[in-house]
Amino acid sequence: MRLMPINMCHPGMRLAKNIYNEDGMVLLAVNVELTQRLIDRLFNFGIDYIYIVDSRTDDIVQEDLIQHETRSKAVVEIRNTFRKVMEDSNKRGSVSYYDIGRNFRDVMKMIIDDLSAHEGAMVMLNNMNIKDNYLFQHSVNVSIYATMLGISYGYSRENLETLGLGALLHDIGKTRIPLGILKKPSQLTEEEFTEMKNHTVYGYQILKEEPNVPLLSAHCALQHHERMNGSGYPRGIHGPDINEFSRWIGLVDSYDAMTTTRVYRRPLLPHEAMEQLFAGSGTMYDQSQIALFRDKIAIYPLGITVRLNTGEYGIVSKLNMSVPHRPVVRVLQDDGGQELKEPYEIDLSTKLSVLIAEVGEIKVGDIISDLSIPTLL
Repeated sequence: MRLMPINMCHPGMRLAKNIYNEDGMVLLAVNVELTQRLIDRLFNFGIDYIYIVDSRTDDIVQEDLIQHETRSKAVVEIRNTFRKVMEDSNKRGSVSYYDIGRNFRDVMKMIIDDLSAHEGAMVMLNNMNIKDNYLFQHSVNVSIYATMLGISYGYSRENLETLGLGALLHDIGKTRIPLGILKKPSQLTEEEFTEMKNHTVYGYQILKEEPNVPLLSAHCALQHHERMNGSGYPRGIHGPDINEFSRWIGLVDSYDAMTTTRVYRRPLLPHEAMEQLFAGSGTMYDQSQIALFRDKIAIYPLGITVRLNTGEYGIVSKLNMSVPHRPVVRVLQDDGGQELKEPYEIDLSTKLSVLIAEVGEIKVGDIISDLSIPTLL
């Protein structure tokens, strides 16, 4: 399979992976032939990349670390809970959400079990779901990233549940933010941004009294926008004063936001987002945490097109676990843009003089780069 940006797809291509809606229902199945109408609909639904069938890369398979059933259950639980909290926001007096901790603990057990079954694997770009609501998908993504890092870091099962629960619910305070601010497509005013920042405090207030939610998980909602140098909010506290779980969540929250389509900008590819995180290493984010995250993220996802510094174009065909920034590349075109009759592979972990120069799609004989950003890692 081959990972293609939606704006480079054309009628006649066939899907290599299912595309799901927010509820986990299959909207487009494997082997469906794309029409221009379908391509336009996927673009409008916020799908950035899709896997397509390609005979030259049909042996390249991207396995999901999280079962489809697990992700669907998590998204539906987040959606139902957040909507209930939104509906209750105008009620007078305190409202208890006794089931929050219990229901989400069941979700976390599923996520931990799925990730533990693939311990040592790397997380790749996953954009096969139509994003009916960014907040719900984002909450699940952040929990998956944080839990994966917690497993790699060696946390106990109990700590993994606390970390993952804090990640799932880190943005629950946004249910208290007016929709006009939350969904505003343009830049927020100073007053609106001040209110948006209050979602951290609102989230803590919602969670701190719930009997089935660990207090540390509630603190993750409060502190996930704090930064190592004290430039974050709501309290502007510094590195050691920010609890470790909140630092993990703050890191992956930023990464997922950068790699997801928003109404005001295109998404960054994993290697671009990682460069942004490293720019804040030691000031915004914990250096050791970024280093571990870098080793667990496939910054060049399987099937994505790359241009080498030799001028050749190819597809990332395998990942190198010990050196994620130097994968195996299957070369499909020479430096003149001509298709090779016999593609071959280069292992960048052994060919140190060969580098990935650009990431993006090209057409035969006519080099067209979807992105043109030098590799800094």
